[in-house]
Amino acid sequence: MIEIIPAIDIIGGQCVRLTQGDYARKSVYFNDPSEVAARYADAGVRRLHLVDLDGAKASEPRNLAVLEAVARRTGLDIQWGGGIKSAAALRSMLDAGANRAIIGSVAVTTPEAFEEWLGEFGPERIVLGADTRDGRVATHGWLEESALTAAGLIERFSIKAGLTQAIVTDISRDGMLTGPAFELYAELQRAFPGVDITASGGISNAQDIARLDEQKTRSVIVGKAIYENKITLQELKQWL
Repeated sequence: MIEIIPAIDIIGGQCVRLTQGDYARKSVYFNDPSEVAARYADAGVRRLHLVDLDGAKASEPRNLAVLEAVARRTGLDIQWGGGIKSAAALRSMLDAGANRAIIGSVAVTTPEAFEEWLGEFGPERIVLGADTRDGRVATHGWLEESALTAAGLIERFSIKAGLTQAIVTDISRDGMLTGPAFELYAELQRAFPGVDITASGGISNAQDIARLDEQKTRSVIVGKAIYENKITLQELKQWL
């Protein structure tokens, strides 16, 4: 059964959503991320996706106080991304209460460091973040683009470094509520059976999740659809 991972994106300590990764197209939904996280925990959610958008832009974590508050209040399995560009930043994030670190830019710009972190911290704690736009992986808070594809990035680290987790976000669909890139996730999961592929971007309703589940996608991140009441927590309970 597919795992549901609600997303909380943070700017200035608040719960926000961007449209297609554009910082100029920001919507603020809640002021207290820990309150939202507690609501998810009460519904039966086990894992939470937290993204420090300030940190992604600044290339260093900026909202660790939010992470600490969420970890204290909920005890959820927290995966955290945004601004993790050094081993020191990675350790500070894990010390603040995260269980898994989502690494995107470093995997592209300094792949040797990413491989070292996989070896040092273990594949259960290091998650590859492959955020794609027009088929290419974007970095630095989606503000820069590389020549790499998600498949190429996953292949490198799954073969050489034992990668077991990857979140693949279709930026063009993120926050648009138009449905995810079903074929992309099906192809990646078939190509890399030893890697848990998480779908991210475009989830618009419970039917989208059901279709991903049917095609054996292992987990899905749901964000704006919950905030906009396109999917209710009651609907999600069939997968919780």
